[in-house]
Amino acid sequence: MIIARTPFRISFFGGGTDYPSWFREHGGAVLATSIDKYCYLSCRYLPPFFDQKYRIVYSRIELTKCIDEIEHPSVRSCLRYMGITDGIELVHNADLPARTGLGSSSSFTVGLLHALRALKGQMSDQRSLAELAIHLEQNVIKENVGSQDQILAAFGGLKHVTFSADNFTVRPVPLTLARRNEFEKHLMLFYTGISRTASEIAAHQIQNIPNRQGELLAMRQMVDDALGILVGNGSIEDIGCLLHESWTLKRSLSSHISTSFIDELYERARKNGALGGKLLGAGGGGFFLVFAPPEAQPRIRAALAGLQHVPFRFEESGAQLIFYSPSEALPTPALTPAWSREPVEAT
Repeated sequence: MIIARTPFRISFFGGGTDYPSWFREHGGAVLATSIDKYCYLSCRYLPPFFDQKYRIVYSRIELTKCIDEIEHPSVRSCLRYMGITDGIELVHNADLPARTGLGSSSSFTVGLLHALRALKGQMSDQRSLAELAIHLEQNVIKENVGSQDQILAAFGGLKHVTFSADNFTVRPVPLTLARRNEFEKHLMLFYTGISRTASEIAAHQIQNIPNRQGELLAMRQMVDDALGILVGNGSIEDIGCLLHESWTLKRSLSSHISTSFIDELYERARKNGALGGKLLGAGGGGFFLVFAPPEAQPRIRAALAGLQHVPFRFEESGAQLIFYSPSEALPTPALTPAWSREPVEAT
């Protein structure tokens, strides 16, 4: 049995510049962090005493006899890539719901690759996990996804990630503990209750990239501006103002990013003391991040009482194996039906 734990992420600045169709020509950068909410995947070889060969448990249960019958695209692609021919049982659990802007699909893929490699006795480093997850999601599954989610899930921590035409660089953000705590205390996370398929929203945003170069260049510059604020000695609240500016730009990238409901929630938070905020992920719903002084946060919670408030902290571990007890795959026996066996006489 292998149990892999992989964090979800919050992206602050630069989202949209991590799509290959953008950064291969213009370069890209994001400022993001993993948080202490996780995806858990347990994986083991399935004993050969069942009708099915693959038992996949997530929001539904799939029992299949071959990989091609598996409907979950990430599971199907990862098993194929890893050359898994023995029976597998895979069980998924998570601290937060999927399709909500926290990079859950990439956390799933990174965690699954980590678990399958461990099951086969292979070591995994952070970069290889991120690179392989990016390859499978973008080139094999053909999802409309960027490249930051896989990197944050694998590496963990508060990171500055830059993208060039054919590479990425991951740098930790050097904050003192006091500055990091101050940053965290200004952040609030709310669940809108709306689940959506990020790939569909991202597809519309990608189509608009040629018409939104000015906005994307400005969003890329905000990553450097935010880093200057965080590592500097000025007011941390300048981050809130920058988030507000970034959200205004992001909303202009596609009509699918926000809704009248989301806009009303955001204005309600601003009227009660929030300095800035944003929908996480591609948009359309999911989790909403609010940046506000600690003294204003009780008012904001009251104003958004219809939403689930989710306290969180930054985390540093990235993809981890939290349980490792390997076993060999059992050979599939040639079972003889009980009714056809010769009776054994009692002695």
